[in-house]
Amino acid sequence: MKNESVAILADVLDLTKPRIVALSLLMATLGFVLGSQPGSLGSSLYFLTILGLALIGGGCGALNHYLERDTDAKMHRTRNRPLPTGRLQPSVALVVGFASVALGELVLLMGVNAITAVLGGLTLLFYIGVYTPAKRTSSMSTLVGAIPGAMPPLMGWTAVQGKISIEGLLLFAILFMWQIPHFLAIAWIYREDYARAGFPILSVIDEDGIATAKQVVLYSMVLLPLTMVPSIWGITGYFYFFGALALGTIFLAFSIILALYRSKLHARRLFLVSILYLPLLGILMAWDRGL
Repeated sequence: MKNESVAILADVLDLTKPRIVALSLLMATLGFVLGSQPGSLGSSLYFLTILGLALIGGGCGALNHYLERDTDAKMHRTRNRPLPTGRLQPSVALVVGFASVALGELVLLMGVNAITAVLGGLTLLFYIGVYTPAKRTSSMSTLVGAIPGAMPPLMGWTAVQGKISIEGLLLFAILFMWQIPHFLAIAWIYREDYARAGFPILSVIDEDGIATAKQVVLYSMVLLPLTMVPSIWGITGYFYFFGALALGTIFLAFSIILALYRSKLHARRLFLVSILYLPLLGILMAWDRGL
Protein backbone atom coordinates (compact mmCIF):
# COMPACT_ATOMS: atom_id res chain seq x y z
CA MET A 1 0.00 0.00 0.00
CA LYS A 2 2.84 2.38 0.83
CA ASN A 3 4.47 1.88 -2.58
CA GLU A 4 1.11 2.36 -4.26
CA SER A 5 0.52 5.62 -2.40
CA VAL A 6 3.97 6.87 -3.36
CA ALA A 7 3.26 6.02 -7.01
CA ILE A 8 -0.03 7.92 -6.92
CA LEU A 9 1.63 10.96 -5.36
CA ALA A 10 4.35 10.82 -8.01
CA ASP A 11 1.69 10.77 -10.74
CA VAL A 12 -0.15 13.71 -9.17
CA LEU A 13 3.13 15.61 -9.04
CA ASP A 14 3.73 14.74 -12.69
CA LEU A 15 0.41 16.40 -13.55
CA THR A 16 1.84 19.73 -12.38
CA LYS A 17 4.76 19.62 -14.86
CA PRO A 18 7.38 20.25 -12.13
CA ARG A 19 10.31 20.89 -14.48
CA ILE A 20 8.45 23.67 -16.28
CA VAL A 21 7.29 25.10 -12.95
CA ALA A 22 10.86 25.03 -11.61
CA LEU A 23 12.12 27.05 -14.58
CA SER A 24 9.23 29.49 -14.14
CA LEU A 25 10.11 29.98 -10.49
CA LEU A 26 13.73 30.63 -11.40
CA MET A 27 12.60 33.36 -13.79
CA ALA A 28 10.20 34.78 -11.21
CA THR A 29 13.06 34.89 -8.72
CA LEU A 30 15.09 36.85 -11.25
CA GLY A 31 12.32 39.42 -11.64
CA PHE A 32 11.97 39.64 -7.86
CA VAL A 33 15.70 40.16 -7.35
CA LEU A 34 15.98 42.83 -10.03
CA GLY A 35 12.99 44.68 -8.62
CA SER A 36 14.13 44.71 -4.99
CA GLN A 37 17.08 45.35 -2.74
CA PRO A 38 19.83 42.75 -2.05
CA GLY A 39 18.86 40.23 0.59
CA SER A 40 15.17 40.24 -0.28
CA LEU A 41 15.04 36.50 -1.01
CA GLY A 42 14.66 35.76 2.68
CA SER A 43 11.48 37.80 3.01
CA SER A 44 7.94 36.53 3.46
CA LEU A 45 6.96 38.44 0.32
CA TYR A 46 9.34 36.32 -1.75
CA PHE A 47 8.04 33.10 -0.19
CA LEU A 48 4.41 34.02 -0.89
CA THR A 49 5.24 35.10 -4.44
CA ILE A 50 6.97 31.81 -5.22
CA LEU A 51 4.24 29.80 -3.50
CA GLY A 52 1.51 31.55 -5.47
CA LEU A 53 3.32 31.14 -8.78
CA ALA A 54 4.10 27.48 -8.08
CA LEU A 55 0.45 26.74 -7.34
CA ILE A 56 -0.80 28.55 -10.45
CA GLY A 57 1.87 26.98 -12.66
CA GLY A 58 1.17 23.52 -11.30
CA GLY A 59 -2.57 24.00 -11.70
CA CYS A 60 -2.15 25.10 -15.31
CA GLY A 61 -0.05 22.00 -15.96
CA ALA A 62 -2.73 19.71 -14.52
CA LEU A 63 -5.48 21.35 -16.58
CA ASN A 64 -3.32 21.05 -19.69
CA HIS A 65 -2.90 17.33 -18.97
CA TYR A 66 -6.68 17.05 -18.76
CA LEU A 67 -7.39 18.90 -22.01
CA GLU A 68 -4.68 17.13 -24.01
CA ARG A 69 -5.10 13.60 -22.67
CA ASP A 70 -6.37 12.35 -26.06
CA THR A 71 -3.48 13.82 -28.07
CA ASP A 72 -0.97 12.83 -25.38
CA ALA A 73 -2.00 9.21 -25.99
CA LYS A 74 -0.97 9.52 -29.65
CA MET A 75 2.53 10.90 -29.05
CA HIS A 76 5.49 8.74 -28.07
CA ARG A 77 6.93 11.40 -25.75
CA THR A 78 3.67 11.83 -23.78
CA ARG A 79 1.79 8.53 -24.02
CA ASN A 80 3.16 7.34 -20.66
CA ARG A 81 1.72 10.29 -18.75
CA PRO A 82 -0.72 9.48 -15.91
CA LEU A 83 -3.95 10.17 -17.82
CA PRO A 84 -3.26 8.39 -21.15
CA THR A 85 -2.10 5.28 -19.29
CA GLY A 86 -5.11 5.33 -16.97
CA ARG A 87 -3.00 5.50 -13.81
CA LEU A 88 -5.07 8.53 -12.81
CA GLN A 89 -8.63 9.46 -13.73
CA PRO A 90 -9.20 12.72 -15.66
CA SER A 91 -11.28 14.04 -12.75
CA VAL A 92 -8.14 14.01 -10.58
CA ALA A 93 -6.40 16.39 -12.98
CA LEU A 94 -9.45 18.68 -12.97
CA VAL A 95 -9.62 18.83 -9.19
CA VAL A 96 -5.87 19.31 -8.79
CA GLY A 97 -5.82 21.95 -11.53
CA PHE A 98 -8.69 24.12 -10.35
CA ALA A 99 -7.86 23.78 -6.65
CA SER A 100 -4.19 24.65 -7.21
CA VAL A 101 -4.95 27.68 -9.40
CA ALA A 102 -7.61 28.97 -7.00
CA LEU A 103 -5.29 28.63 -4.01
CA GLY A 104 -2.42 30.25 -5.92
CA GLU A 105 -4.61 33.22 -6.87
CA LEU A 106 -5.70 33.60 -3.24
CA VAL A 107 -2.08 33.58 -2.05
CA LEU A 108 -1.09 36.25 -4.57
CA LEU A 109 -4.14 38.42 -3.92
CA MET A 110 -3.96 38.30 -0.12
CA GLY A 111 -0.21 37.94 0.41
CA VAL A 112 1.40 39.79 -2.51
CA ASN A 113 -0.70 42.32 -4.46
CA ALA A 114 -3.60 42.60 -6.87
CA ILE A 115 -1.59 43.27 -10.03
CA THR A 116 0.45 40.08 -9.59
CA ALA A 117 -2.77 38.13 -8.99
CA VAL A 118 -4.25 39.59 -12.20
CA LEU A 119 -1.15 38.53 -14.14
CA GLY A 120 -1.58 35.05 -12.65
CA GLY A 121 -5.14 34.99 -13.94
CA LEU A 122 -3.97 36.09 -17.38
CA THR A 123 -1.42 33.29 -17.34
CA LEU A 124 -4.24 30.78 -16.83
CA LEU A 125 -6.39 32.44 -19.49
CA PHE A 126 -3.72 32.44 -22.19
CA TYR A 127 -2.26 29.02 -21.39
CA ILE A 128 -5.47 27.06 -20.92
CA GLY A 129 -8.07 29.22 -22.65
CA VAL A 130 -6.11 30.29 -25.73
CA TYR A 131 -2.84 28.40 -26.27
CA THR A 132 -4.01 24.86 -25.52
CA PRO A 133 -6.94 24.89 -27.99
CA ALA A 134 -4.92 26.93 -30.53
CA LYS A 135 -2.33 24.12 -30.78
CA ARG A 136 -4.96 22.03 -32.56
CA THR A 137 -5.75 24.64 -35.20
CA SER A 138 -2.90 27.05 -35.90
CA SER A 139 0.87 27.24 -36.23
CA MET A 140 0.61 30.66 -34.53
CA SER A 141 -0.04 28.86 -31.25
CA THR A 142 3.69 29.01 -30.48
CA LEU A 143 3.55 32.80 -30.25
CA VAL A 144 0.41 32.65 -28.12
CA GLY A 145 1.99 30.10 -25.79
CA ALA A 146 5.03 32.32 -25.31
CA ILE A 147 2.83 34.93 -23.60
CA PRO A 148 2.00 32.94 -20.44
CA GLY A 149 5.47 31.42 -20.57
CA ALA A 150 7.01 34.90 -20.29
CA MET A 151 4.86 36.03 -17.34
CA PRO A 152 6.99 34.73 -14.39
CA PRO A 153 9.77 37.37 -14.40
CA LEU A 154 7.18 40.13 -14.87
CA MET A 155 5.19 38.72 -11.94
CA GLY A 156 8.34 38.58 -9.83
CA TRP A 157 8.94 42.23 -10.66
CA THR A 158 5.37 43.34 -9.90
CA ALA A 159 5.40 41.42 -6.63
CA VAL A 160 8.05 43.86 -5.40
CA GLN A 161 7.18 47.02 -7.31
CA GLY A 162 3.40 46.73 -7.16
CA LYS A 163 3.10 47.94 -10.75
CA ILE A 164 3.96 47.06 -14.33
CA SER A 165 6.94 49.11 -15.48
CA ILE A 166 9.24 49.15 -18.49
CA GLU A 167 11.89 47.10 -16.65
CA GLY A 168 9.43 44.32 -15.93
CA LEU A 169 8.19 44.35 -19.51
CA LEU A 170 11.78 44.06 -20.69
CA LEU A 171 12.20 40.85 -18.69
CA PHE A 172 8.94 39.61 -20.19
CA ALA A 173 10.20 40.41 -23.71
CA ILE A 174 13.51 38.60 -23.18
CA LEU A 175 11.81 35.41 -22.03
CA PHE A 176 9.23 35.70 -24.82
CA MET A 177 11.93 35.89 -27.48
CA TRP A 178 13.91 33.01 -25.98
CA GLN A 179 10.91 30.70 -26.04
CA ILE A 180 10.42 30.78 -29.81
CA PRO A 181 13.74 29.20 -30.91
CA HIS A 182 13.65 26.98 -27.81
CA PHE A 183 10.23 25.55 -28.65
CA LEU A 184 10.88 25.36 -32.40
CA ALA A 185 13.94 23.24 -31.64
CA ILE A 186 11.77 20.90 -29.55
CA ALA A 187 9.11 20.88 -32.26
CA TRP A 188 11.72 19.93 -34.86
CA ILE A 189 13.00 17.04 -32.75
CA TYR A 190 9.48 15.69 -32.24
CA ARG A 191 7.88 16.79 -35.51
CA GLU A 192 6.67 13.24 -36.30
CA ASP A 193 5.08 13.03 -32.87
CA TYR A 194 3.26 16.34 -33.29
CA ALA A 195 2.09 15.30 -36.75
CA ARG A 196 0.79 12.01 -35.32
CA ALA A 197 -1.26 13.95 -32.78
CA GLY A 198 -2.62 16.30 -35.45
CA PHE A 199 -0.96 19.49 -34.19
CA PRO A 200 -0.43 21.85 -37.18
CA ILE A 201 2.60 23.54 -35.64
CA LEU A 202 5.22 25.14 -37.87
CA SER A 203 7.66 22.22 -37.91
CA VAL A 204 4.84 19.92 -39.09
CA ILE A 205 3.44 22.02 -41.93
CA ASP A 206 6.90 23.30 -42.97
CA GLU A 207 8.18 20.12 -44.59
CA ASP A 208 11.53 21.46 -45.85
CA GLY A 209 12.19 23.36 -42.62
CA ILE A 210 13.05 26.65 -44.32
CA ALA A 211 10.32 28.70 -42.62
CA THR A 212 11.14 27.15 -39.25
CA ALA A 213 14.83 27.94 -39.72
CA LYS A 214 14.05 31.55 -40.57
CA GLN A 215 11.96 31.93 -37.42
CA VAL A 216 14.69 30.40 -35.25
CA VAL A 217 17.35 32.75 -36.60
CA LEU A 218 15.08 35.81 -36.56
CA TYR A 219 14.09 35.48 -32.91
CA SER A 220 17.65 34.62 -31.87
CA MET A 221 18.89 37.74 -33.64
CA VAL A 222 16.34 39.91 -31.82
CA LEU A 223 17.09 38.22 -28.51
CA LEU A 224 20.81 39.08 -28.63
CA PRO A 225 20.57 42.91 -28.52
CA LEU A 226 17.46 42.74 -26.34
CA THR A 227 19.38 40.99 -23.56
CA MET A 228 21.91 43.82 -23.48
CA VAL A 229 19.29 46.52 -22.90
CA PRO A 230 19.26 46.00 -19.08
CA SER A 231 22.88 47.21 -18.96
CA ILE A 232 22.16 50.13 -21.27
CA TRP A 233 19.29 51.20 -19.00
CA GLY A 234 21.37 50.77 -15.85
CA ILE A 235 19.45 47.80 -14.45
CA THR A 236 22.65 45.76 -14.65
CA GLY A 237 26.32 46.58 -15.24
CA TYR A 238 29.02 45.76 -17.75
CA PHE A 239 29.74 42.36 -16.25
CA TYR A 240 26.30 41.23 -17.31
CA PHE A 241 26.55 43.12 -20.62
CA PHE A 242 29.57 41.21 -21.89
CA GLY A 243 28.29 37.94 -20.46
CA ALA A 244 24.96 38.40 -22.27
CA LEU A 245 26.81 39.28 -25.45
CA ALA A 246 28.85 36.07 -25.26
CA LEU A 247 25.85 33.86 -24.44
CA GLY A 248 23.70 35.48 -27.11
CA THR A 249 26.40 35.03 -29.75
CA ILE A 250 26.67 31.33 -28.93
CA PHE A 251 22.88 30.96 -29.00
CA LEU A 252 22.68 32.71 -32.36
CA ALA A 253 25.52 30.60 -33.78
CA PHE A 254 23.70 27.37 -32.94
CA SER A 255 20.50 28.82 -34.42
CA ILE A 256 22.31 29.59 -37.67
CA ILE A 257 23.83 26.10 -37.74
CA LEU A 258 20.35 24.60 -37.37
CA ALA A 259 19.13 26.82 -40.20
CA LEU A 260 21.96 25.65 -42.45
CA TYR A 261 21.61 21.91 -41.80
CA ARG A 262 17.96 21.63 -40.70
CA SER A 263 18.51 18.29 -39.01
CA LYS A 264 17.21 16.67 -35.84
CA LEU A 265 20.77 16.49 -34.51
CA HIS A 266 21.30 20.23 -34.78
CA ALA A 267 17.83 20.93 -33.38
CA ARG A 268 18.74 18.86 -30.33
CA ARG A 269 22.01 20.79 -29.94
CA LEU A 270 20.15 24.11 -30.07
CA PHE A 271 17.66 22.81 -27.53
CA LEU A 272 20.47 21.87 -25.12
CA VAL A 273 22.15 25.25 -25.62
CA SER A 274 18.84 27.02 -24.93
CA ILE A 275 18.40 25.07 -21.69
CA LEU A 276 21.84 26.22 -20.50
CA TYR A 277 21.47 29.74 -21.87
CA LEU A 278 18.49 30.91 -19.85
CA PRO A 279 19.63 30.08 -16.28
CA LEU A 280 23.14 31.34 -17.08
CA LEU A 281 21.68 34.63 -18.29
CA GLY A 282 19.62 34.88 -15.12
CA ILE A 283 22.62 34.14 -12.91
CA LEU A 284 24.58 36.88 -14.65
CA MET A 285 21.77 39.36 -14.05
CA ALA A 286 21.38 38.44 -10.39
CA TRP A 287 25.14 38.38 -9.78
CA ASP A 288 25.55 41.81 -11.33
CA ARG A 289 22.85 43.16 -9.02
CA GLY A 290 24.68 41.84 -5.96
CA LEU A 291 22.41 38.93 -5.05
